[in-house]
Amino acid sequence: MLDELTRTSIELRLEKARNCLKTAKTLLDAEAYADSANRSYYAIFHAMNAILFTKGFSSKTHSGCIAEFRKNYIKTGIFPSTYSDIIGDAFTVRNKSDYDIYYIVVKAEVVQQLENAKAFLSSVESYMKTLKDTMEENE
Repeated sequence: MLDELTRTSIELRLEKARNCLKTAKTLLDAEAYADSANRSYYAIFHAMNAILFTKGFSSKTHSGCIAEFRKNYIKTGIFPSTYSDIIGDAFTVRNKSDYDIYYIVVKAEVVQQLENAKAFLSSVESYMKTLKDTMEENE
């Protein structure tokens, strides 16, 4: 069972993910593709952080968060292996668009990033609801 502070921390992380997703859409519509890719990645990142926090895990690095999520949720079959690619692609595009001045992210790539982030967040939220329902049944 999760205490109130942990539940609040998880919900705040999910809310942050939802806000990043909304911002990614707004930036896509404004043709700010690099910034939209950044926000799509962060929607995924904050969703991973939320689910990992249910196990008391918190990472200061992106690679640590990604590795832990893959180990606990993809390799175990809780989430499909395609999510590993979604995470990796989002991380790569975000890094390139943020730090490589010669990299130009194109609209089609950003549209795909946004769709992937939506699917990822939706799956995490569904899993979290199931987890919450299970915990309440066991109380």
